[in-house]
Amino acid sequence: MDILEQIIATKRQELRFDKRRSLKQALLASETGIIAEFKRKSPSKGWIHADASPLEVVPAYAAAGAAALSILTDETYFGGSLDFIRQVRPLVDLPILRKDFIIDPIQLVEARQAGADAVLLIAACLGRGDCAALTAEAHRLGLEVLLEIHGADELDYVTPDIDVVGVNNRHLGTFVTDVQASFDLAPALREIRRSSRRMTEEEGTQTEEEAGPVFISESGLGDPATVRALRAAGFRGFLMGEHFMRQPEPGTALAEFIQAL
Repeated sequence: MDILEQIIATKRQELRFDKRRSLKQALLASETGIIAEFKRKSPSKGWIHADASPLEVVPAYAAAGAAALSILTDETYFGGSLDFIRQVRPLVDLPILRKDFIIDPIQLVEARQAGADAVLLIAACLGRGDCAALTAEAHRLGLEVLLEIHGADELDYVTPDIDVVGVNNRHLGTFVTDVQASFDLAPALREIRRSSRRMTEEEGTQTEEEAGPVFISESGLGDPATVRALRAAGFRGFLMGEHFMRQPEPGTALAEFIQAL
């Protein structure tokens, strides 16, 4: 094998490794579906855990049983950094979501270069055309898309191309949190799921489990009973950060939460 063939063979191995780190598949395979978030600061509440180190917290999340990881990269409002993803990528094998306000394709390139496996797109921040274009570009780069919605008026953003749909229980305008938002949207999301399954049966391209996006609930989650109720309503993932980050040892807090599920 010459040098070029060796390089190409190595790249194929790297790509196979990248494809195994799928946020969607990780949630489908997980019994808990917890996406543990590294979040040091909030625009509405200020610093949550100012001295938290991603090098300590993120591996602890992985060891505690997280299905996937979310890392805030916005610096001004959330005290985050893209460097956090670069720092922890070699330390964990779980899928990493870059959580930020993505409005430009260059941010997708940054996410991919940093080692992220998925990116957040927020319907409230994007026109439908822009959201579709960013989704296509993310997929071209090998990134999955978590589309965040807040109400029924944004359900038409959910297309067959979306990998994961998150209902944010926190209104981004007022920052008021109400988990009822997820329960209210659950019937419509289940109908989207049924439609996806019908299409799958006709096309025969995916298994029933893989058909359509996976649904998750975000924000305001801290009670194991609420997570169990949301799972019964059809949600397969639960993005949680502040509940753990307010504790001295976020990884320990996650482990204790999973035990209580």
